Amino acid sequence: MINFAVIGTNFITDRFLEAAASVPELCLKAVYSRTVERARDYAARHGAELTFDSLDDLAACPEVDAVYVASPNCCHAAQSIQMMKAGKHVLVEKPAASNLREFCRMKEAAMENGVILLEAMRSVFSPGFAAVRENLHELGTIRRVSFQFCQYSSRYDKFKNGIIENAFRPELSNSALMDIGVYCVHPLADLFGMPERIQSSSLKLSNGFEGAGTILVEYEGMQGELIYSKIADSRVPSQIQGENGVMLIDRIHEPQEVTICFRDGREKKPDIPKISNNMVYETEEFIRLIHAGTTDHRWLENTETEMKIMDEVRAQQGIRFPADN
Repeated sequence: MINFAVIGTNFITDRFLEAAASVPELCLKAVYSRTVERARDYAARHGAELTFDSLDDLAACPEVDAVYVASPNCCHAAQSIQMMKAGKHVLVEKPAASNLREFCRMKEAAMENGVILLEAMRSVFSPGFAAVRENLHELGTIRRVSFQFCQYSSRYDKFKNGIIENAFRPELSNSALMDIGVYCVHPLADLFGMPERIQSSSLKLSNGFEGAGTILVEYEGMQGELIYSKIADSRVPSQIQGENGVMLIDRIHEPQEVTICFRDGREKKPDIPKISNNMVYETEEFIRLIHAGTTDHRWLENTETEMKIMDEVRAQQGIRFPADN
């Protein structure tokens, strides 16, 4: 049994605990919040035995084996490193860190302390994305990739009325790229690695927050575009174009339907199991890595490439966070 704690008591933590409840080897042991009252309330609702309002006390707790970090982006690195130095495995929400420098420090802490560090990039662990990987060769030579995720934020109306919540505060290492665009960047990194060239464009809001953006990438013989937004919706599927046909992906952030349309008129639809909460797959992979003791695993390289791409885009667009100083 792996006893774990959660740092962060928001809606994404609720979703994670819903997924974790279906994984028998995981047991919610503790809750951390900045206030003990909130920690106790959240623990009572989810059946956790221990509560903390001190990260030092949580790190020192021998009854906690692993930690799920779902705090604001700006806190991911410091909190994860503290937990790993205490010998605890860490599953950290996306994006794993504010920048590449922070992530390299996190990776170093994982290696030095022999623990697992994994970014909770739920889409790439899902059967839907496995279908993308397994059928990529069917397309022949890949010539173009178009990934997009545009979702009107539930907090944007408040922003327009002058109420700026955390999701629209760049000082917390937030931007459309970090919050939404990462769902396009990471799959690109997973499938194709680091681009040879990157060009970008961003739309800025009144407080300097990046509300939407476009990234153009080039590989040898292949082009790509990543389109993301927190201020508008899109219903256009993502696609990968090859010389033999095109692969349509219903939702790059949560692929549940993949269709390959061949040039000769044939279609192929891989059978993908449907699930309402795909966070279960990242949870299962986290457990697998813990049991295998695979500290230096392939997913770390994906996250490192993701961070390199996002650092370059932010440098081009002048998107800076306090963590960059």
